[in-house]
Amino acid sequence: MPGYSYPPGGPPADLLVEGTGKTLGEAVANVALGMLNSITPLEGITEKETYTIEVEGTDIKSLILNLLDEILFLNDAEGLTARYLVVDIDELKLKAKAIGQGERFSAATHKVGVAVKAVTYHMMEVEKSSEGHRVKVVFDT
Repeated sequence: MPGYSYPPGGPPADLLVEGTGKTLGEAVANVALGMLNSITPLEGITEKETYTIEVEGTDIKSLILNLLDEILFLNDAEGLTARYLVVDIDELKLKAKAIGQGERFSAATHKVGVAVKAVTYHMMEVEKSSEGHRVKVVFDT
């Protein structure tokens, strides 16, 4: 079962993704996978390539936005889609590193989903509880 969902209540014509995890990095990774799954369903993606992304932020929300934005950029510019993603977040230094395993989009073998244009701060939520972390992000489609 994926650690992401598409909860009701998002803005019309946009995509709201909620990610959960034991760590903040796991929750953010699940948001990223939810975004990528909406662009190209992940069940058709294999783990042929590995890539790394490193970003910084001025606060937790900007760090998350910057990371998701880089993942979206790689998808947009190079067609890279991750089937598996590990995110490590240093909340004190406001740095994040993501390692993705996946492949490049091919119209011959992959399905096309929703076009995601941008990551937004609108309705962004980052919560920690005794059960773990929960992150909600709205994507402009």
